[in-house]
Order: sequence, then C-alpha cells, then structure tokens
Amino acid sequence: MIYRAAILAVGSELLTPIRIDTNSLVITEQLERLGIEVIYKGVVGDDRREVAAAVRIALERVDLLVCCGGLGPTDDDVTREAVAEVLGRVLVEDERIVAQIEARFAARRIQMPAINRRQAMVPSGASVIDNSNGTAPGLWLEEGGRSVLLLPGPPRELRAVLAWGVERLLEPRSSGLALVRRVIRITNRTESQTEETVQPLYGRWARQTIPVSATILASLGQIELHISSRAASREEAQAVVDAAAREVADVLGLDAYSVDGHPLETVVGNLLVERGFRIAVAESCTGGLLASRLTDVAGSSRYVDRAVVAYANQAKVSLLGVPESTIAAEGAVSEPVALAMAEGIRSSASVDVAVGVTGIAGPGGGSTEKPVGTVAVAVVVPGEERSKTFRFVGDREQVKFQATQAALDMVRRMLMSSSPSA
Repeated sequence: MIYRAAILAVGSELLTPIRIDTNSLVITEQLERLGIEVIYKGVVGDDRREVAAAVRIALERVDLLVCCGGLGPTDDDVTREAVAEVLGRVLVEDERIVAQIEARFAARRIQMPAINRRQAMVPSGASVIDNSNGTAPGLWLEEGGRSVLLLPGPPRELRAVLAWGVERLLEPRSSGLALVRRVIRITNRTESQTEETVQPLYGRWARQTIPVSATILASLGQIELHISSRAASREEAQAVVDAAAREVADVLGLDAYSVDGHPLETVVGNLLVERGFRIAVAESCTGGLLASRLTDVAGSSRYVDRAVVAYANQAKVSLLGVPESTIAAEGAVSEPVALAMAEGIRSSASVDVAVGVTGIAGPGGGSTEKPVGTVAVAVVVPGEERSKTFRFVGDREQVKFQATQAALDMVRRMLMSSSPSA
C-alpha cells in the first residue's frame, strides 16, 4: 500500500528566478485525491549525481517517489540514468518506444534524430507508460516495497501520463483512505497568539478515533491554519474536519474570518450581498489595490459601485470633497482625512458602505511622528462609522497589502454587527 509520497522536480531551470515548479501542484492534487500524503518535495538540477542523491534520500522516507522532468533526448536529461543507478538496474533499449517515436516524427514528415533513441532507454524491469502527447514515455518501477513513477516534464505530457498512471497503477495500490484538507484564515492576530489559543485543541484531535493534523502558516496581515484528516471515506474525513473547523471558529471568534479557505474579499462580498449593500472605496497609499481585490471576485458588480484613487492632496479635495483645512490641520495621513475620504465617496456614489485609506507605504516619506507603514483606515456603514490608525511593517508591497486587509476586515466586522436589509 502507498501512504506517503515524495515529489522530485528535475531541471536546472527550476533553480533560477525565472522558472518555478508547477507540476508538483498537479501531482499533489492527484495523490491527495487517492489519500496519498505528500510529505516531501524537492527540486534538483540536471546533474546525474545530484539527482541520484536526491532519489536515495526520498526513497528512505516514502512509499512512492514521483519524478518529473529529465526524460528528454539530450545529455542533460539524466533522470532515467540516475534512477537506474540507485535501483541497481541496467538500461535497455525498448524497440517499441523507438518505433513510436519514429512514427511521431514521420507523421510530421521529419526523420527522427538519432539522439531521440535515448528516450527509449528503459531501466530493466520497468513498466512503460505511453505518452500520447510527446516522445518521452513515463516509467514505473518497484523495488523493495517502494515505487518510483517517472513523468515527462512538459505539463501537457505530464498530465496525460499521470492520468493513466493514477488509474492503472496508483489507485489499486492506494490505501483507500480519503484525505480531506481545510484552510482556516485568520486576521487581527499574530502567529504566536493564534497558536496559543488553538494549541489545546491539538491534543484532543490527535487522540480521536479519526485524528486531525494541523499546520499553522504566518504572513503579514494573515494567518492560515491548515487542518487535515484521513478516513475510510471522504464523508467521514469531511465530517471530522468540519467539526475541527467549528472548534477553531469557536475559540478564535471573529478573528477566524474564513473556515473554508475563502479570501477576505470573498467573505466581504458575500456579506454585502446578504445585506443588499453596495460599496465604494477611496484610496491613496494603496493605489487601487483595495478595489482590485474587491473586483477580483466573480460577480462583484452586484455590490461594487466605484473606486477613486486620490493620491495627491488636491485630488482628495477636488474628487472627494476633503476639506483643505482638515489636511492642513491633521495631515494627509490621519483618521479625520480617511473618514472625510470615505464620507466623500459615499456621498457622491450614494452607496451604503464606503472606505477611505490613506498612509505612507514607503520606502520614503515617513517621519518620527508618522513612520513608514502608518496607515489610517475609515469605514462608514449605515448607522456607524469607524476609523483606526495602523503601524504596519514590511516593504511597500507588504504595507499596501496589509492596509487593504485591515480595511476589508474592518468592513467585515462592521457588516457582521449590522442587520441584513429586508
């Protein structure tokens, strides 16, 4: 039975800043559907010794190793050779593969280059998986209770070979357990604060008949708690994860803004629809990011009315009606100005909900009184208005994201305390 898997992406280009490994995401999705847990991922360059070393390490830890890439015809395609070396197999030319490759070239009226014969070299004892979308076949090997699946690197080819391998090779060998994951998203807390609150749940989850595992991930403006469980059926695993998610929501309260992985902009959009409200936003330091996040949600035209990016002080005055005297007295980055921005856009748009954001995203422009990362946010909803000044850390992009996160969270909390419209 296969319970645990590792994925090894082979290709020197994946170690550069210009190319990332996306194949492992596709493979992980398919493995998790079968209840096979991916515990290790790695990327290694086109070096036979390094690939062999990575294969040895992975096979000491898992039941299944999936390698993608390095099955092409050139000298730097070394996955076959490295795996054969580790497993103590000799490479043998498969005449059927040669004929298939020749036929593919002949269909294009091209003579097959001699180097393509390398793709027909198969470790002894391997099962060949035909590649309907390319010349590099997939390979399946078993050794000492461990299995190795070799997949071509081009995504279109990988998907075709993987689909066949999942159906014919992996499903019969999987444990039959269903794996269900859930992402709970949290704001207004640090990682340590979140961990301190939810940690008492971990022990109880571990002792359950169907255990639940948890991993906490932190980023500026947001904490994620990933919970997962395995059971004989997806329904059983889902029920256990659902119960755990409810427990987390109970202990974290409003700080757990999503128990189903939805981003904050989706949560806010759903609340606006439920209450029959429309929203408009006035932004300065976030430069349209708040409006972009709101409109990233499909169907947001139901509740998003308009947005104004008033970066210059004169724009705040002429477009939003912010009094010049307020800017002079309080400064452009202040709660009174943020509130005036929100009230101005709400009045001109005739909407229910409005947001004003003004701040210093950096890296310059800060002062001792108002350092870089200072952001004032104001929200107006029917019957209530709030404003708050934040001190965010990080670079310009991170400050902008945190500012929009704070604004959306303020909208969320205020909407949750308001009543849906009739």
